[in-house]
Amino acid sequence: MAPFKLKLFGLLYFVQGMPYGLQSNLLPIYLRTVGFSFTKISLTKLLYFPWLLKILWAPFVDQYGTKQRWLQSSMFGLFLCCLVMTRLPPKTDFLAMAFILLLMNFFASVQDIAVDGIAVRLLSKEEVGYGNTIQVVGYKMGSLVAGAGLLTVMDKIGWDMLFIIFSNVYVVAIIYTCFTPEPERTSETETKPVLNPYQILGEVVRVPGTAWTLIYVIIYKLELSFWNGIVAMGVSIFGSCLGGILIPKYNAFSILMILFLIRIGNLSFQTLLLLLFQSESVIMKGAAVLSIILQHFLSGLITTLTFSIMMLCTQKAEERIQATHYTFLASFEVLGKLIFSAIAGVLVDWIGFPFSFCIFLLLSCFAMFHVVKPPDMLPEQKEQ
Repeated sequence: MAPFKLKLFGLLYFVQGMPYGLQSNLLPIYLRTVGFSFTKISLTKLLYFPWLLKILWAPFVDQYGTKQRWLQSSMFGLFLCCLVMTRLPPKTDFLAMAFILLLMNFFASVQDIAVDGIAVRLLSKEEVGYGNTIQVVGYKMGSLVAGAGLLTVMDKIGWDMLFIIFSNVYVVAIIYTCFTPEPERTSETETKPVLNPYQILGEVVRVPGTAWTLIYVIIYKLELSFWNGIVAMGVSIFGSCLGGILIPKYNAFSILMILFLIRIGNLSFQTLLLLLFQSESVIMKGAAVLSIILQHFLSGLITTLTFSIMMLCTQKAEERIQATHYTFLASFEVLGKLIFSAIAGVLVDWIGFPFSFCIFLLLSCFAMFHVVKPPDMLPEQKEQ
């Protein structure tokens, strides 16, 4: 991969992960320390709503202006939001703060569409694996630094300085993208913009491999969506890096089949632990920690492979709808994780951990069976 692509996507995906780390890790803990109720804190999850709606503005990013301009405009919007946030301490201006965070999620979703659109066009099929490793690792590192990293010094720097740091990062990213050339448009993309939602949706779902990929991104993380933490994040990042190394050398679907088999075996082991051992057992605690580490390692590998498959599928679409197509798949990837996170909590409360894990085990088999007959979307040298 060309060094400029490595630097560009590393920086952009790192910056893209920062708002998520802020809102998912730092903000809930900070709000609790200043006296907010769990009810109020839980309501901040509604601020992620723009991410579920980003498919609505993806066609505008695809068909009006350039991806670079949309990217710079979205980061400038995030920069302005951060400046405003320095004047809105949550203890006295909670509603105003929540509204600005909602705006930040909107600008971050636009940034996500633009960056993914640039990646789809800049990365060759041979570079997709490495590119998506940078995407996953960069995003997780940005989330980790903005969440757990800044949380450790929050009591020393304060609310104002937190968002001054954020705003400075956005300034650096904006300046860097000003000197980054955007891929030239082909004659195929010089067409009249189409904003009819039914026509766009029809074109998106007709791209070869879309239906298969859509089902896959919804189900591939059924039982993993309710585990997190710094150790898990580190192991997951290592798995993501390894995934980027394996993709250019081996058939992605063959790797996925092996990983799903290992994941099902590991989940079977976890289920057995819950059925045979008591929670106070030292053996169970040790085995559970090791199995969770393996689970997150597999998660990192599978995530990189999944985003690579999504990008390969999107590269088959016409350039004027590529960002929209990738956003369409990514929206369902997020929706799938959110749905199964909610289901996991309900199941555990209703029938307990052992039986819940048995259900998760059965559900995990669906993803493996789905990968048995994948569509033809890999580079020719890796189809054998």
